[in-house]
Amino acid sequence: MATMVSLIGLVNRIQRACTVLGDHGGEGGSLWEALPSVAVVGGQSSGKSSVLESIVGRDFLPRGSGIVTRRPLVLQLHKTGDGQAEYGEFLHAPRKKLTDFAAIRKEIQDETDRITGKSKQISNIPIHLSVYSPHVVNLTLIDLPGLTKVAVEGQPDSIVEDIENMVRSYVEKPNCIILAISPANQDIATSDAIKIAREVDPSGERTFGVLTKLDLMDQGTNAQDVLEGRAYRLQHPWVGIVNRSQADINKNVDMIAARRKEQEYFATSPDYGHLAHKMGSEYLAKLLSKHLESVIRARIPSIIALINKTIAELEAELDRLGRPIGSDSGAQLYTILEMCRAFDRVFKEHLDGGRPGGDRIYGVFDNQLPAALKKLPFDRHLSLQNVRKVISEADGYQPHLIAPEQGYRRLIDSSLSYFKGPADASVDAVHFILKELVRKSIAETEELKRFPTLQSDIAAAANEALERFRDDSRKTVLRLVEMESSYLTVEFFRKLPQEPDKGSNSSAPTIDRYGENHLRRIGSNVSAYVGMVCDALKNSIPKAIVHGQVREARRSLLNFFYAQVGSREKKQLSAMLDEDPGLMEKREAIAKRLELYKSARDEIDSVAWK
Repeated sequence: MATMVSLIGLVNRIQRACTVLGDHGGEGGSLWEALPSVAVVGGQSSGKSSVLESIVGRDFLPRGSGIVTRRPLVLQLHKTGDGQAEYGEFLHAPRKKLTDFAAIRKEIQDETDRITGKSKQISNIPIHLSVYSPHVVNLTLIDLPGLTKVAVEGQPDSIVEDIENMVRSYVEKPNCIILAISPANQDIATSDAIKIAREVDPSGERTFGVLTKLDLMDQGTNAQDVLEGRAYRLQHPWVGIVNRSQADINKNVDMIAARRKEQEYFATSPDYGHLAHKMGSEYLAKLLSKHLESVIRARIPSIIALINKTIAELEAELDRLGRPIGSDSGAQLYTILEMCRAFDRVFKEHLDGGRPGGDRIYGVFDNQLPAALKKLPFDRHLSLQNVRKVISEADGYQPHLIAPEQGYRRLIDSSLSYFKGPADASVDAVHFILKELVRKSIAETEELKRFPTLQSDIAAAANEALERFRDDSRKTVLRLVEMESSYLTVEFFRKLPQEPDKGSNSSAPTIDRYGENHLRRIGSNVSAYVGMVCDALKNSIPKAIVHGQVREARRSLLNFFYAQVGSREKKQLSAMLDEDPGLMEKREAIAKRLELYKSARDEIDSVAWK
């Protein structure tokens, strides 16, 4: 039963969606033709409407004399859990749940009049109604206008032919199950429904015969010959129905009570008591539902084949047109943000290693920065001549008394200033890599290829953000260098050896503060301190650059752009997307169809293999 419910529910959804997408019944849509459907056929006043209401268990169809059904009604029944509320929903008014079935009747009439006017004209444009109730079985029925033999006042002379052609357009399809409604108080040989069913289904394999108005037959007569298949044999058993009388309708007798009354009629009837177990509207609904499930299962291979064929065609068309975008400002904004996110994903893949390019940033830290630091002219700057010069200039007109502290500081400060060059160059190198990654990411984002203006806008916004990140990062790394100059690590100097140079006379009472050995020691000490700082900066500069540029680019590259786009008007958003609105609508429709068919294929596959 679970599989049956799933299969019929799937077909219901696909049929409903096919109508939205233009592949609906009566129009020759190939997918619709592959899906089994049940068409209700009968002459005017044959009791068609009453049969449908009995199956649904609700009064919801327009009533009156003459032609009442003037447009096909595709009625999809969805069984819900016990205790859940009953309601109807029209395809032309989605998400509007109607719990008042009198309102459903009025909407059917109003929707009919919207197309045909208040005349007695007919239209082949179907009305789609879904009914959700715990009192129904999962089933789809198509109520067609009643066949007639003559045109009445207000109808064109061609009405007889028009109705028959409309009915034929449904029942001629090989996957259409025909529910032929005939009144029992008329000769079955004159039945309009049987006549047309015999023409399109001569073997009777697709036809279910329903005999109505059994309780209105002349006294002393019965329809046993028809119900038992002797008068006209079909592959499937005939089903007798007893509809509510006009008096019951006038008294508003509900359908549940009418069903019980129908069961009692057959159970107590001397003519039909032996057939009571396979008579009545409830039995008919279950019979049709079970048969529909078996037909669907038999058609699964052909349905899947058609769906696969359609998917391939739609994907090819969508590849040609590109992915869908909407025409309203909300959809356009969503599309732009989706494009930005697609670009951002590609950009992050470059940074994180999913795509090439991010490794070049590591190359700056592992090769370029160390090489630049190694090339700094410390040998020249800390040469004996330059040390003497700096020390002497730092002393001014009064030479230092104990240790040349000012000279030390000036040497260290001037040495550390050399680090600004490599630090600044590293910032720029990473900046240019990030800019190149932005350019490559835009080029590699498939979704963006249709939108040259949006590409330019994203590139401009990203590069503007990278400029800000570079400026902040430059300030940070230069501040790191300046911090090293602003406060020296005193522990380093306290740990310096205090003994005199090797080879000097330890008993000498004084040391020549301007001697070469002493100046070399000063240069050596400064070089060691600068080396220590160099090692620290070799680690801290990459950290600062990654924090200020790479991390920010990864986290918030387009944040400012998002804020700008969010405040733009529809005209500006359209200019960014710069596509033909007609093309956009076509693409959106194709994408919806593609989504439907893929979902249908997956669900049918999963159900079919249970």
